[in-house]
Parts: sequence; structure tokens; C-alpha cells
Amino acid sequence: MSKAVIGKPAPDFELPATGGKTLKLSAFKGGNVVLYFYPRDNTPGCTLEGQNFRDEQAGFKKLNAVVLGVSRDSVKSHELFKNKEGFTFDLLSDEDEKVCKLYDVMKLKNMYGKQVTGIERSTFLIDKKGVLRKEWRKVKVDGHVDEVLEALKALGD
Repeated sequence: MSKAVIGKPAPDFELPATGGKTLKLSAFKGGNVVLYFYPRDNTPGCTLEGQNFRDEQAGFKKLNAVVLGVSRDSVKSHELFKNKEGFTFDLLSDEDEKVCKLYDVMKLKNMYGKQVTGIERSTFLIDKKGVLRKEWRKVKVDGHVDEVLEALKALGD
């Protein structure tokens, strides 16, 4: 499988998701996809990011976009997180990091003085034809969802 490159078709994948589903990226063709990768369920930054996406769902729907969150947590963890926060979008489980590697979001990080490998908070905007149009890496949560909405508006039809 090829890696994610702006202007090229987004790498397709299939992952287990909340609601007992298995989701395939290519099944969303015909609509825009906001694919966001986050480090862990129930951590402060990841919770706030998810809440921000949740709170702007009407704006995403208006722009014919679906939001999908991806982390290495289990589907069971995702279900608890989604229910607790009232997320109206699916969370996908990438426990073996296959999709994280396709989108090159696994990075070395310093945690309490130790080098660990983890997900670098990143978001990818995929258009209705399945082409990767924009990516955000090293995302800062504040204002991020607004940036994504602006980029979606710029895509037009």
C-alpha cells in the first residue's frame, strides 16, 4: 500500500469501529472525510479535540463531510470514550498501527524523559473523490476544528 501524499488518492483501509462496525475509507467516496489521529482515549487534549469535532458536527454535515477519529486504543475503550463524551462520529481502532503507518503519524516522543513511539496528533482532509487534499501535523487543539472547517469550505464542490 502506498503512503498518504497530498494530491494523490488517500490510502484505503478497513478498521474496526464503534457501533460494532468495520469501516472502509473508500466506502465514503462521494462525500468529504476528515480523518483525525489522536494519541489516547480519555486524555485531556484528545478529549477536548473530540469535543470540538462533536460540537461542530452541524458544520461538517453542511459541508458533506464525515469525521472519523483513529487511535491505537481498543474498540471497547473507544465505545466507553464515545458514550462518555457524546461523540456523534465513529472512532476507529488501529491497534496494530497499520493505518497509522500508512499516514505516517507514528513518531518518537519524549514522555517523562523517556523516548516512546506514539501517535502525533494529525488530521487529513480527503475530498469526495478520495483524494488527500490537506494535512495538519503536530496539531494544537485550540482552533484546529475551525481550520479544518475553513479548508472544507475552500474545497467547494
